[in-house]
Amino acid sequence: MTNLRDLALNARAWPFEEARKVLKRYEKKDPEKGYVLFETGYGPSGLPHIGTFGEVLRTTMVRRAFELMSDIPTKLIAFSDDMDGLRKVPTNVPNQEMLTAALNKRLTKVPDPFGTHPSFGEHNNARLRDFLDSFGFEYEFASSTDYYFSGKFDDALIRVLECYEQIQKIMLPSLRDERRATYSPFLPVDPETHEVYQAPVIATDAKNGTIVYRREDGQEFETPVTGGRCKLQWKPDWGMRWYALGVDFEMSGKDLIDSVKLSSRICEALGAPKPETLTYELFLDEEGQKISKSKGNGLSMEEWLTYAPNESLGLFMFQKPKTAKRLYFDVIPKAVDEYYTHLSKFDDEDLEKRLENPIWHIHRGQPPHGAPPVSFGLLLNLASVCNTEDKSVLWGFISRYVPDASPEATPELDKLVGYAIRYYQDFVKPEKAFKAPDETDRAALTDLRTALAGMAEDTSAEDIQTQVYEIGKQHPYDNLRDWFKALYQVLLGQEQGPRIGSFFALYGLKETIALIDRALAGEDLSAA
Repeated sequence: MTNLRDLALNARAWPFEEARKVLKRYEKKDPEKGYVLFETGYGPSGLPHIGTFGEVLRTTMVRRAFELMSDIPTKLIAFSDDMDGLRKVPTNVPNQEMLTAALNKRLTKVPDPFGTHPSFGEHNNARLRDFLDSFGFEYEFASSTDYYFSGKFDDALIRVLECYEQIQKIMLPSLRDERRATYSPFLPVDPETHEVYQAPVIATDAKNGTIVYRREDGQEFETPVTGGRCKLQWKPDWGMRWYALGVDFEMSGKDLIDSVKLSSRICEALGAPKPETLTYELFLDEEGQKISKSKGNGLSMEEWLTYAPNESLGLFMFQKPKTAKRLYFDVIPKAVDEYYTHLSKFDDEDLEKRLENPIWHIHRGQPPHGAPPVSFGLLLNLASVCNTEDKSVLWGFISRYVPDASPEATPELDKLVGYAIRYYQDFVKPEKAFKAPDETDRAALTDLRTALAGMAEDTSAEDIQTQVYEIGKQHPYDNLRDWFKALYQVLLGQEQGPRIGSFFALYGLKETIALIDRALAGEDLSAA
């Protein structure tokens, strides 16, 4: 019998590749802390976006791959940098003036513009945790405010003070001349105003654990670096955190490549090995711009889940993490159907193939069995020709096409019907533009109508598809793609669509003939 661990040690899926890098760290002995630590970082200066979720999901996939290879316990920390100062006001939240008045305060002292939590940082932390919990992630949430004020970072902060000059030598060459003149890894935190100062440090005392800094008004103050009285600039903070916690793996976006290099050097300067890292490509919005929590562009987690099951989002995150991808509403239908395609293959695959299948990583090797008998794409187009918000209308066609299916017997399919109707109403319907059939189209559609009329109502989708192909070949289209495009434009009012034979079978041959007749008569097909 094939050993699953042996297969995992040679599996090619990217989570296994990353997990093997972590495993190599402990070839000779297990970690002194007793576990392997995976970390994800989040800056709650804006609402959590789908990229944040993706980072946790992808890291979890690497963690689960590691657990298949090794018996060393693991832990995942989702770390929130909520000690950071609010440097700019996000444009996608209410009460902008209130937030403007709180600029430079640490995020856990910035008022919550939504009025639901004691601070903006705590509001954003709660949003992130609620979403991660809804997906069943196993993680430990960590707050930077808690770690700084409770003293959990005190020893590491003293170590940063001891290595102050070495860290400066790492950081200063990366800065512009103006910033270099006043840069310090330590940011004093005013205990009364809660402002996080960008102030020059003019003296350090590692023995007593203090610094002296100069404020803008010229006054000089001595303060401990421990107990929440100072916070580190974020690159030294990242390196310090890796050192203090013993982080073994963390991934980050392409825009942070240089930051990873600097933080890794700082971690090593403090006396700990840098973690294994993965650089992923960025998610882009509709215009091809990087998604940003301060702008709120792109697609939110909640928006995706309005139109599709969460497993489809898991697939989107799994696929090609090192390739930039548009993250907008139009990617959802493809992700849904690709998820179910992978799911339908899983049960028939051998163990080696299953480890390569995204389904193993989405479901930790224990997926549900089987896919719904009707694809999301077909449901979208059925909703399109029916032009309805009523699920029962679609079920009238589905139950005839798949007699054993019903909302009660196939609840997964019933959920897809609801998703398809919402997606159609919000994104397909507003963009529908029907093409009037030209001379070539009319001749081909007439032949298609005749062919369909001669078929039995229970003719298979494959046989219908074959007949559609043959008719296309008989007419002067440049290629068959143009014939199918004409069908979509004339009958569905869109540029592309499903496998047409499957759609005609689902919709029904009599109904399809009636639809063709209406198109040939010049009727408005946008009406049900």
